[in-house]
Amino acid sequence: MFNSSSTSLSFVFGLTFLFFSCQSKESNDSSTRGLIADKAMVVSARVEASAIGLQILKQGGNAFDAMAATELALAVAFPFAGNLGGGGFMVYRLADGQVGSIDYREKAPLAAHRDMYLDEDGNVIPGLSTKGALAVGVPGTIAGIYEVHQKFGTLPWSEIIQPVIHLAENGVVVTEKQAQRLANNRKDIIEVSGEQTLFAREFQAGDTIKYPALAETLRRIAANGADEFYKGETAQRLVAFLQAKGGIITLEDLASYQAQWREPIRFDYRGHSIISMAPPSSGGVTLAQIMGMLEPFNLAAMRHNSPNYIQVLTEAERRAYADRNYYLGDPDFVEVPINQLIDKSYLKSRMASFDPDKATLSSDVGHGELSIIESDETTHYSIVDQFGNGLSITTTLNGAYGSKLYVDELGFFLNNEMDDFSSKTGVPNMFGLIGAEANAIAPGKRMLSSMTPTIVEKDGKLLMVVGTPGGSTIITSVLQTILNVVEFGMNMQEAVDAPRFHHQWLPDHINFEPEGFSSSDMEILKAKGYKINEGYTPIIGKVDAILVLKNGRLEGGADKRGDDTAEGY
Repeated sequence: MFNSSSTSLSFVFGLTFLFFSCQSKESNDSSTRGLIADKAMVVSARVEASAIGLQILKQGGNAFDAMAATELALAVAFPFAGNLGGGGFMVYRLADGQVGSIDYREKAPLAAHRDMYLDEDGNVIPGLSTKGALAVGVPGTIAGIYEVHQKFGTLPWSEIIQPVIHLAENGVVVTEKQAQRLANNRKDIIEVSGEQTLFAREFQAGDTIKYPALAETLRRIAANGADEFYKGETAQRLVAFLQAKGGIITLEDLASYQAQWREPIRFDYRGHSIISMAPPSSGGVTLAQIMGMLEPFNLAAMRHNSPNYIQVLTEAERRAYADRNYYLGDPDFVEVPINQLIDKSYLKSRMASFDPDKATLSSDVGHGELSIIESDETTHYSIVDQFGNGLSITTTLNGAYGSKLYVDELGFFLNNEMDDFSSKTGVPNMFGLIGAEANAIAPGKRMLSSMTPTIVEKDGKLLMVVGTPGGSTIITSVLQTILNVVEFGMNMQEAVDAPRFHHQWLPDHINFEPEGFSSSDMEILKAKGYKINEGYTPIIGKVDAILVLKNGRLEGGADKRGDDTAEGY
C-alpha cells in the first residue's frame, strides 16, 4: 500500500536526527570530504538502511549485527536490488586482524539441468531464464545473514530486526531516482506479477510505500530465525507460490540450502594487503590479476585519468577479464587455478606484449571465444564498527527487481540469478554473457559473479572498506577507487566521486562515464588504436566505502551517482 503522507519522512528524519549530532565535517577539510565520524560508520544505497545499521551499533551491537539490520532494511528501502529473495557475499576483517568471508550466493534448484532453457532444437528460449518463476535460484540472503549473526553477532536476533519491521510498517518515501526506476520496470513487473501486484501502481517521488506483508514475514523470521524462511510457514508459502507460477524450487531445495564460509583472496599491492572475495565470485581473483599486472608501473607519476594511465589499466583489465571468463566458476563443482592465475611471474608474462605506443587487440589476448556483460542491478554496503571490525558486503537480485516476480503475500521480489549461468555455451544471456563450461548449469551449483566486496590494510591496520554494484564494471570500479586513494592520495569521497572508465576484454572498447574525460585525451587514445564507446554509457558502479584516517577517525564515501548515504557517530 502507499500514500503521500509524511509518516515515512518523519520516521527517517527522526532516525537520522538521532545520529546527526554525532556526525561532523572536519572544518579544515575540502568541500569534497565525506562524512567524518569518530567511532563507527555504515554506508549504503539508502539513508534508511544506513541509519538503521548505525542504530544497531549505537545500541551496542557490532558490525555483524548491523549487517543483518542493514541488509534487511535495504530489502524495504531499495527493492531494486536489496532483497530477501536473492543472495550475496561478505568479506570481514576483525579488530584483531583475522579475516574471512561468507558466500550466500543463490544456487540452482535440484531439478535444474544444463539444457533447461533450450527448446527441442537446442536453441535458447528468450526470456525463460530472465523473467518469472523458472528464472529463480534458491535464495541465500536470510541463510547468510543468520549464519553471520550466529557466529559473530552479539545482540538478540529479534532485536536487530525490530527497526526493520517498523520501517516496513511505516513505509519508505520514494526518491526521484527510485520513481524513475519503478517507472522503467513497471511494464515488465505487471507482465510477470499481474495487474494486482503492489508495484503495478504508479509511484511518484514523495509517495510513501508501506510493506505490511513484508513486516509480517520479518516478524516470523525474527521469531524463528532462518528456519522460518527455509523450513517454516514462509518456506511453504514461497514454494506454493513458485510452483503455481511454473517454478521448480521445492521445500527440499530450501531446506538443504546452506551459506558457505570461504577463505578470501589475499594479495599485496605496494605495501598494502588486499582482501577480497574468492570464487564463485570472480571479483577477488580478477582484481588480484589486474593489480599484479599494474604493480611494475609508476602510476603515481602519471596524471590521474591521463591517456597513459587509462592505457595501462585498460591493458591489464583486458588480460584479466580474458582469464576470468574462461577459468572461473563454482569451486565446489570445478577446479579453479587461483594460485596460478595470481602468480606474479604469470602476470608479468601476461603483460609482456604490452606496447605503450599502441593498443593490444582483444582478439590477440587469450580465449577469444568468450565474452561477458553482467547485470548492473546489485547493491553494496560497508560497515566499520566501534570495536574496529570492518565488513564489506555486496548483494543482488541480478536484474532490476530480479525476475520481476513479486510475492505479494510475503512482500519481496525474487531473483533471476539462473541467467548468470551459461544457458548454452556460445549463446549470450540477457547481459551479453557467453558462458564457458565452468559456469554451466548443474543442480545445487552456484552461478559465477563479479561482486567484489574488498578490504584494504596498510601496516597491519584497517585502511579501507570498499565495494560497488555494477555487473562486470564492479571489479574496475573497486580497482580505480583503491588506486585513487593509494596512488593519488585522494580522500574517500573524492576517490568515490572521481570519473571512471571500464574495459572488459570483449567487446573491445573502453567505456567512459559521460563527464570528466577530455576530448583531447580521447583523441590520443584513438591515435594508439583504442576503440572508444561513443554511444550511451551507463553509470560505472556506485561505490560505497569507508576510509580510516591517520587520526583514527572514519571518512565515508557515499556515491553521488545514487541515493547512497553515509551515517556515523
